[in-house]
Amino acid sequence: MSINVSPLAPTDVPEMPAIAGVKLATAAAGIRYKGRTDVLLATMDKGTTVAGVFTKSKCPSAPVEWCRAKLGRGQARALVVNSGNANAFTGKTGKQSTALTAQIAAKAVGCSTSDVFLASTGVIGEPLDATKFDGVLATLAEAAAPDDWMGAAKAIMTTDTFPKVATATVKLGKTKVTINGLAKGAGMIMPDMATMLAFVFTDAPLSSAVLQALLKSGVDDTFNAVTIDSDTSTSDTLLAFATGAAAANGAPKISRASDPRLKAFAKAFHGVLANLAEQVARDGEGARKLVEVVVEGATTKPSARKIAMSIANSPLVKTAIAGEDANWGRVVMAVGKAGEPANRDKLSISFNGIRVAKSGARDPSYNEAEVSEVMKSPKIQIKVALGLGKGRDRVLTCDLTKEYVAINGDYRS
Repeated sequence: MSINVSPLAPTDVPEMPAIAGVKLATAAAGIRYKGRTDVLLATMDKGTTVAGVFTKSKCPSAPVEWCRAKLGRGQARALVVNSGNANAFTGKTGKQSTALTAQIAAKAVGCSTSDVFLASTGVIGEPLDATKFDGVLATLAEAAAPDDWMGAAKAIMTTDTFPKVATATVKLGKTKVTINGLAKGAGMIMPDMATMLAFVFTDAPLSSAVLQALLKSGVDDTFNAVTIDSDTSTSDTLLAFATGAAAANGAPKISRASDPRLKAFAKAFHGVLANLAEQVARDGEGARKLVEVVVEGATTKPSARKIAMSIANSPLVKTAIAGEDANWGRVVMAVGKAGEPANRDKLSISFNGIRVAKSGARDPSYNEAEVSEVMKSPKIQIKVALGLGKGRDRVLTCDLTKEYVAINGDYRS
């Protein structure tokens, strides 16, 4: 875990309220790190529904496969997350570790192993010794409390420099409900479903089908619109849990995603996902600048997304941003290599609102001093106007610095 907190870390960290039906506890199980918590147990009351989206990697971790197999029941009682070891590319040993972890957790919580969900993050290819959870999870089940959200976020960190949490309150019907989320992620991030690890909890009475619909629609413009280094993890997991406890206070039970009473909740839910996704971008390994790439005037939104990702994933663009150089030539390169419709002579490019290129050439009013000054900002917006249609999209990334190389060069050391 990095020592220095990212300069892009949020300055306002929310107070995380309790959510009826959810309790949390953390411990140091000695999975990999010394002197810090590395395991989280979240327990949920009976009747809690669950939904999830996972990595599309063809080399998924054992916990991802476990969760996929259990998701169909739509019920959850426990979540176990460990950091330091991804339990990925671990063969039969990995499957045995997930089964043993689930057995230990189920016994501690008093539920079926089918109601236990698992996630692991850390080094790939090293066996996870699940016996280290024996006794630890039982202790955590007894100590679990409804208010340790920040401790939970810290326990799942790897190279993250700050814990990532978000919360929202909204009315469902006439009853106030709460949505809490936590996430981890700083490297190996170009999600293809969600992010590294993220977990959202609510006391709203939602069916698992409704939760699943909210996740599938919510990730597209949040977690799936973030990239740090173009690498999709083996372990990407986003799980959502709904305890339904607010029903006791009059909240209506929602069983259809099309229910009009869900509109305000869906907006708040999306806001929590978006908040967490931006925090992941802000904590990119070695990052010093948050970068927003906006592409407009594309033939379609999917085309705009591909072009935006081409820009956001370009090492040359990202290093230029790190060097505070408004090198629009590198942006032109990234647009051209994306394989999407583009017309060089219609292309315009802006950095933080200052247009540097217009109609396929340098802008006539270009002022080097003016542009150099805005490039010193901690947040840089690159806007590309293609002039071909109405397609528009936006992705978040960060700059690429020497620290990224240092962090990843020493990751297994």
